[in-house]
Amino acid sequence: MKNLSRLMFALLLFVGLSQANAQDGNNSWQFSFGFNAVDMYPVGEDAPLGDYFEEFFNVDHFNMVSSLSTFTVSKYLGDGFSFGVTGSINRIDTVGDSSVDDLSYFGADGIIKYSLSELLGWNKLEPYLGVGGGYTWIDKIGAGTLNGSFGLNYWFTEHVGLTLQSSYKHSFEDHLAKHFQHTIGVSIKFGGKDTDGDGIYDQNDACPEVPGLEAFNGCPDSDGDGIEDAKDTCPNVEGLAEFNGCPDSDGDGVSDNNDSCPNVAGLKSLSGCPDADSDGIADGSDNCPNEAGPAANNGCPWPDSDGDGVLDKDDQCPNEAGTVANNGCPEVVVPTAEEEAKLSEYSRSINFNINQSSFKSGTVEILQAITAILVEYPKANFTVEGHTDSTGSKSFNQKLSESRANAVMGYFVENGVNAARLNAIGYGEGSPSESNNTRAGRAANRRVEVKLVKE
Repeated sequence: MKNLSRLMFALLLFVGLSQANAQDGNNSWQFSFGFNAVDMYPVGEDAPLGDYFEEFFNVDHFNMVSSLSTFTVSKYLGDGFSFGVTGSINRIDTVGDSSVDDLSYFGADGIIKYSLSELLGWNKLEPYLGVGGGYTWIDKIGAGTLNGSFGLNYWFTEHVGLTLQSSYKHSFEDHLAKHFQHTIGVSIKFGGKDTDGDGIYDQNDACPEVPGLEAFNGCPDSDGDGIEDAKDTCPNVEGLAEFNGCPDSDGDGVSDNNDSCPNVAGLKSLSGCPDADSDGIADGSDNCPNEAGPAANNGCPWPDSDGDGVLDKDDQCPNEAGTVANNGCPEVVVPTAEEEAKLSEYSRSINFNINQSSFKSGTVEILQAITAILVEYPKANFTVEGHTDSTGSKSFNQKLSESRANAVMGYFVENGVNAARLNAIGYGEGSPSESNNTRAGRAANRRVEVKLVKE
């Protein structure tokens, strides 16, 4: 029992020191406890007897005790390797086919194990190979051994499993027989770190500080749409994979995060907003959403106030029907050549008092006839030109010609002709129609001419 106490103290010391020196909190620990059976043969004989392990399963050779007799602590090192220490006790009452007095058996062994589960692609069943060494005492007489092991772990859950192991112990001393030690027990894995408590150890958790799902290596899917948050453009709203996790509430093919009208089906070209009149302007920005119109007029059609087929924006006479050829204005009807000749003839009959702009008697009738022609062509424009002969000073003649032209124009305006259509000009003596050297010529030069303004 003294040796067993030393062994257990050594095991506890190893575990304590190993934990204290462990730098990686994600390394797994395994604790196993169970029963062992020792298959021992006389010194000098191979163990077990017979060729090809024909006595390997002969339980009549097994030495066992009824209490827990094996304890193992191991630590995963990485890449399938782990290191463990085992303490075991037993009673030897059979050596080969012979019976012996009850001999005490104590073993302290170290083992380096290599798991074959990853190589074989197995999960629950984990075969392993082991090599190591230790020290074995038979009734206080001990010797070192070189050990080779083969074992199986079968994991019922992530943390609890059944362990079977057979180890061949090769003694280096003649007084300790070579022998097999078989163990069966329960193994418990522990020590993995799971910071976020999602059931996935930090070493396998892509998001170790945020609870997540195994399907996403420990990363979360907050909205439960099957797309992990890191790849989800809308991680807090359930959405569709085709929109990187964002929803399309109105089903118009534009995800809500890119949809300016997320609750009303619309067009992709208008950021998901509708266009009822199909004029290319979203209804929310269209002053006439049910009537097609250009963007320049805020989605409304251009008006044509006078109904002449020329839009107001292009119509120079928007309130008066006209023609396209005349930019929306009515065509100007002008006097015929015959009527122009009449205007010229009537104009020569306008007479003034000497050196004055007042009319002589009989002139009013002439002015009335001219007025009738001007009124008949309301869109035509005319000039009223005043002329004098060369009698008198040039300045006097200029003023006189202007006064007489204005007098004639004033008569026309007073009798219904729009002043905007008339322009009075005085030429003085500068534009004679006849020679001023004769009385007849001077008389002809004292005149007022009414002329059609031609475009």
